[in-house]
Amino acid sequence: MALMKVAVFGAKGRMGREVVRTVQQAPDLQTGPLLDVGDGLEDLARADVAVVFSSPDVALEHALACVRSGVHAVVGTTGWTRENLDIVRAELRGAPGVGVLVAPNFSLGAVLLMRFAEQAAEHFESVEVIELHHPDKVDAPSGTAQHTAQLVARAREKAGQGPSPDATATELAGARGAQVDGVRVHSVRLRGLVAHQEVLLGAPGETLTLRHDSFDRACFMPGVLLGIRTVGHRPGLTVGLEHYLPA
Repeated sequence: MALMKVAVFGAKGRMGREVVRTVQQAPDLQTGPLLDVGDGLEDLARADVAVVFSSPDVALEHALACVRSGVHAVVGTTGWTRENLDIVRAELRGAPGVGVLVAPNFSLGAVLLMRFAEQAAEHFESVEVIELHHPDKVDAPSGTAQHTAQLVARAREKAGQGPSPDATATELAGARGAQVDGVRVHSVRLRGLVAHQEVLLGAPGETLTLRHDSFDRACFMPGVLLGIRTVGHRPGLTVGLEHYLPA
């Protein structure tokens, strides 16, 4: 059986280097073009799948280049907007066999936390999200926290839950965090942290805390491999690795 050729965007970055090592060690995969800042895209079409961990300002361009080249894309760059996702959907209409996965987080533990939070959200009156990262992270809140809040908000709306109670009348700007679809999200940036998230849920007389901690980028690689091996069987745009996990 022919090995699947995997291109990597952002191949010289921290995540990109980890992806390259992981692909090289997988018995069913081989590295294709390894691309970074300033590299041309002429060889992209030689790949079957591309993993995109390029910087946020060029990730959309790279995802679109994959679609136009007929190459499936697994995108881990965060900071995607609804408008950017719509641009990819529009491009995919002209490439009906191509699959694109945009995943805010590739850690299977983090994906399961999001699933558990979505399940729990309809049963609790209050919910807030806290994400904690190293101070070199450039976006806040994290893509994982935003995706979590969106899943939670959708589940609460479906269950007929109203907004979380909050009697705050005055506040310092930002004291209550950001709002993502009505869910409060708080960001912490602290040296010594890597990537961590808590979902706090509350009801009269009880609270539930869901927490996930990532200590090494190696924890993202099983999810990256799942994306690489699955994206070709899922044409169109998929947002969130949870859609690739068994129900």
